[in-house]
Amino acid sequence: MRTYQMTDEERKFLNTYDITSFDRPSLTADMAVFAILTENETEEYRKDPAQKLGILLVRREGFPYKGSWALPGGFAKNGESIDETALRELREETGVDSAYLSSFGMFSTPARDPRGWIVSEGFLALVDQRKCRLRAGSDAWEAAWFTVDIRREELKKHVLANSAEIITKYVLTLSRKPAADAQDPEIIEQKGNEAENRIPDSVITAAVEETRTFSNHHETAIYTIIDSDGLAFDHAEIIVRAFQALREKTRTDTIVFDLMPEKFTLYSLQAAYEIILGESLTTPNFRRKIAPYVVETDEMTGGAGHRPAKLFKRNLDTFYRDTK
Repeated sequence: MRTYQMTDEERKFLNTYDITSFDRPSLTADMAVFAILTENETEEYRKDPAQKLGILLVRREGFPYKGSWALPGGFAKNGESIDETALRELREETGVDSAYLSSFGMFSTPARDPRGWIVSEGFLALVDQRKCRLRAGSDAWEAAWFTVDIRREELKKHVLANSAEIITKYVLTLSRKPAADAQDPEIIEQKGNEAENRIPDSVITAAVEETRTFSNHHETAIYTIIDSDGLAFDHAEIIVRAFQALREKTRTDTIVFDLMPEKFTLYSLQAAYEIILGESLTTPNFRRKIAPYVVETDEMTGGAGHRPAKLFKRNLDTFYRDTK
């Protein structure tokens, strides 16, 4: 196998090359960490605990946006790929070192960060909340789960023969999950005496406008933040686009399984799909489609609060079959 061999002439060129002659941005990774949050178990045995989609936010300790909520993330270190940066930050923020992690877009709008020219790669991360141990990072003093509700409103749709313009507004409502309602062994570490000033339960609302233009079969999309409420930087836009990526991948992939615990009920799996897709699914059809991806265990759910149900797990032969 032949690899590229650098010539002496090229080495001489590189020895005199001045990379500082070009402006260089700082590079960061911002992560939209999603999980399925389980509400308090109901006393009605015929009903399973309610599930909601959650996202992890951290409250910033210092400027800029001191006291505002933001997505977890951080700056890339020298010699580190941006994927390695995202994995390191995920591990530091949640204690999880094995999770679905995928880039879904780059954010480079000028002045998106008041500290300077900072370009961020957005990552979609899916975790089992029960495995998370939340920690406050170096620039944050609090971390918490927020339930996610995104309402879509079409403002304009102008379609011609060879072009179109569609303007859509996305309204975000992020509601903090009270610590008392947590059903998992979650640990939140806070720094100093700042914890005394924490807001116990809060709701963040934000609005993002999306303008999609189509010309000669080519599409472009521009996002404008209308209201960011308590969200730092351009994270309202990043959350909207992360949710769009999550919904799109859910339609064509099996990534929802990465939100589930090792063993789960088919009811909870279907509920997770419905939460993300924003639509009800016909149970027989859903179970027929996912049948190749699950195997039944000999275990049942236990405890008071809901009727026992069979537990399933991933069918690894289907997920990781030899594709040769």
